[in-house]
Amino acid sequence: MSCAPAQVPADVPADVPADVPADVETGFQTGFAIRPDLVVEAAHADDVQTAVAGAAGRGLPVHVHATGHGLPGAVEGGVLISTRRMDSVEVDPVHRTARIGAGVTWGRVIEAAAPHGLAPLNGSSPGVGAVSYTLGGGLGVLAREFGYAADHVRALDVVTADGVLRHVSPDSEPDLFWALRGGGHRLGVVTGMEIGLVEAGRLYGGSIAFDGGGGGGRDGDGDRDGVTAAEVIHRYLEWTRTVPDALTSSLSALRFPDVPQMPEPMRGRYVVSVRVAYTGSTAEGERLVAPLREVGPALADSLREMPYTDSHTIHSDPPFPHAYYGDSVVLGDLDAERAVRTLELTGPKAPMMTVVQLNHLGGALAVRPAVDNAVPYREAGFLLRLLSPLDGTDVASVRALYAEVAAVLAPLALGRSLNFSFGGGDRTDGFHDARTRKRLAGLVSRHDPASLFGGSYGISRDGR
Repeated sequence: MSCAPAQVPADVPADVPADVPADVETGFQTGFAIRPDLVVEAAHADDVQTAVAGAAGRGLPVHVHATGHGLPGAVEGGVLISTRRMDSVEVDPVHRTARIGAGVTWGRVIEAAAPHGLAPLNGSSPGVGAVSYTLGGGLGVLAREFGYAADHVRALDVVTADGVLRHVSPDSEPDLFWALRGGGHRLGVVTGMEIGLVEAGRLYGGSIAFDGGGGGGRDGDGDRDGVTAAEVIHRYLEWTRTVPDALTSSLSALRFPDVPQMPEPMRGRYVVSVRVAYTGSTAEGERLVAPLREVGPALADSLREMPYTDSHTIHSDPPFPHAYYGDSVVLGDLDAERAVRTLELTGPKAPMMTVVQLNHLGGALAVRPAVDNAVPYREAGFLLRLLSPLDGTDVASVRALYAEVAAVLAPLALGRSLNFSFGGGDRTDGFHDARTRKRLAGLVSRHDPASLFGGSYGISRDGR
């Protein structure tokens, strides 16, 4: 869907014309074209400085691209800085930290940390860019036990709109240190980051999947041959009230296409799954998930002890590029009635395929780090995420469906998640609470008065 201008060297001088033919690989997200005026393949921080200074000199906006998972929408014009070549990882097992480059994926960090019995606070997909994910807050596999990925950032290096490379830490540039951890990309181009690692060489986890379209019939032995989606989500919500903070979970619901590429047990079915990650003992993990196994007959059950390097198998996110649109609702709490209505709107009778994911929050996510950051909505109990493939449908139709869901959840809604808005960069409302948004806007006004980084997911200088 895109595509890709001749790659322009990072040391291109500022007086090079800005109408260099450009079409760029979109990366993982193929639903939105990327057509900048100039592409800079940065290999080092000084390449980024040169690119930012050149863009400022021409009055061109700056866009940043690593893996493309969280692409906020189409890119038309400006300078695109690709950080994918900045993929270094250095682990310090003594201090339990990792130094990561701007373009590195979580899979690389996981593999580097694993020999030391350590793990980063990565998300469900190993192909996602670690830095972009963390700048948006970072809701990971072990989130309820350890908090947001942004809570574990020790320091960052960022090129601001004036072309200066700044080392940002609690003692150096404290305002930027607050803002970059949860505030997104609006204040500059992060070229590297130092993050804390946790002790997690193994875990108990996996998923248990149910045929959510089961009508309560009986098989040949007289046992029920399925459960309804409403039953599963009702039992899941009850179960989340009982689990310890060390257990992180989510529920997903989607109709699998009836095609040979899909796993046989799931093919053509409306599947509701519960995914679990727990760093306690396997015996205790088995005890904690026992109520889930009592919900009804499972289509599949992969709950088991595993090395942390297999944590991506808990969710088994698709590894191939595709076109999609997504949004989210951060919820103070969630009752069964609204949850069931959400599944009715997005389930098999929906006008387009929609993947629903409900993340259980709380635990360490509710606790602010010793050095505060811009991650909002710590009081939230759940995060509802929606994602729809764009093959055969259009953004307007998807948004209309999502608006119906949002209306159902409005009485419980706190806002939206910056990490999980895919293709909706023109809608920035709700990413932060009013107080956080106002402080971020003040920092944008100070550090980027010309709105060099004022593209998608921007925060206006009046805080709107």
